[in-house]
Amino acid sequence: MAASRDIFEASNTFPPEERYLLTDQLRRSSRATKAMISEAWGRRRYRAVFISKIDEALGEASETQSWLEDALDCGYLSTTEFEKMDNDWNSIAAMLSRMIDRASDFCKHSSATDYRSTAQEEPQAWNQVVTSDPPEQDK
Repeated sequence: MAASRDIFEASNTFPPEERYLLTDQLRRSSRATKAMISEAWGRRRYRAVFISKIDEALGEASETQSWLEDALDCGYLSTTEFEKMDNDWNSIAAMLSRMIDRASDFCKHSSATDYRSTAQEEPQAWNQVVTSDPPEQDK
């Protein structure tokens, strides 16, 4: 999220003529990376779908780096800004690659699992936060 936010803030300084070209593409690819990760998490019951979505996120992250290079080449980013953002996106790409390699660690449940009951990592702690009163018994 922070890497995507950095891109949004930096792209606010790009020239108006880049609004529908470089600015838009850079923002879209960075936001798509985050959205694909979220979608992969929601579909983690199916390992192949999880891997596919994370792979799409990896593609979007790579596209983001390409747009960053264009912004540097056009002089819209300083070398310092570019290096920080490029390093951030290299780290994101590396994490996504590891997620693909370790998909089984993220897709631990069978495809028949009802994820509504496993949505919270610690559902009992969640219940304790929501209400401190014990649940009423049906009469």
